[in-house]
Amino acid sequence: MNAQPTPAIDWDAVRADFPLLQREVHGKPLIYFDNANTGQKPACVIEAVDGFYRRHNANVSRAVHQLGSEATDAYEASRKALARFLNVRAEELVLCSGTTFAINLVAYSWALPRLQPGDAILVSRMEHHANIVPWQLVAERTGAVVRVVEIRDDGTLDQDALQQAMTPDVKLLALTHVSNVLGTVNPVREICRDARRRGIVTVIDGSQAVPHRRVDVAAIGCDFYAFTGHKMCGPTGTGALWARREHLHAMPPFLGGGEMIREVAFEGTVYNDPPHRFEAGTPNIAGFVGLGAAVAYLERLGMEQVERREAELLAHLTEELQRIDGLRIFGTAPDKAAVVAFLVEGAHAHDLATLLDLEGVAIRSGQHCAHPLLKFYGVAATCRASPAFYNTHAEIEGFVSALRKVRTLLA
Repeated sequence: MNAQPTPAIDWDAVRADFPLLQREVHGKPLIYFDNANTGQKPACVIEAVDGFYRRHNANVSRAVHQLGSEATDAYEASRKALARFLNVRAEELVLCSGTTFAINLVAYSWALPRLQPGDAILVSRMEHHANIVPWQLVAERTGAVVRVVEIRDDGTLDQDALQQAMTPDVKLLALTHVSNVLGTVNPVREICRDARRRGIVTVIDGSQAVPHRRVDVAAIGCDFYAFTGHKMCGPTGTGALWARREHLHAMPPFLGGGEMIREVAFEGTVYNDPPHRFEAGTPNIAGFVGLGAAVAYLERLGMEQVERREAELLAHLTEELQRIDGLRIFGTAPDKAAVVAFLVEGAHAHDLATLLDLEGVAIRSGQHCAHPLLKFYGVAATCRASPAFYNTHAEIEGFVSALRKVRTLLA
């Protein structure tokens, strides 16, 4: 039988699902191009959070009353939804506040007890600070060293340099799936396969990948995969760490307290099984209920459709920006994600972003938590425009028109 064609999505109807996109800023219709920073929330996510607090609010895994059971069921249902979304087992998924917490969990529960003087940790030049600083802190305490794999001028990872850097003393490789500044999509499946052959444990930062493309963590073959909920239409303060089962069972707890224990005595404590061993205290229950709703929303759209839509918007945005004299784009890797970092000759990034805000355009300016990357390019800051699937081609034209206008004010 012939496969049925994928039905076309009414992207105008999708946009209407996001209440905040209907507002004005400084009397102008909002053009929100800061999605690499945080994504907007559809009404179904907002309603899920509101509905939890109105009808089901109770703590999880503690009470036997009806509300406690409902809260626990909703919380665990979101874990299962995330696991399905990533093609992993729910019991291998630690729910946490986001990528930063997840990477620190690996740093302190896996790396700190194992690394020794003479060991090495590899990171790339394009990493977010959340995938640099935890490894520096662990290195300081263990005597290990952090080594950097460089990038090429177009923003792609230097694969030859990476292969040469994976020496026998390297115990861990920490790498972003998609760069939050350059949009570069790293070939993590091939890299993790090579690292595994050499006995190197891999940590993948999926913050900019999971919201924008189909991610099959099992197929990637990494040891750890971290991501953040608020970039994928979910509430802030949500995210998860996926880890291989053998790692989770071998890792000591990162935090101590309620829920992560089976039995506490002054003579000693028996810890809970993973993933609950790493989920001390009361979690962001309503947030994860909302994240479960976000996953369901993205699944209804289809991540292949999301990726295709954003590729179209990126192509349009890039074409329009390339027509502006004196504008430099950082990161020109093929098949990159919908992130465009740029500078305009003679204009400071913060000045551009401030004036664009007065035109109703929200973009990011600064160093994007990537100081070493901007140092590579010899700049102090850039602007970053990052459209998402709910943005429009008309907004791209409006953004470029506003950019041309504010540029003349700065000339």
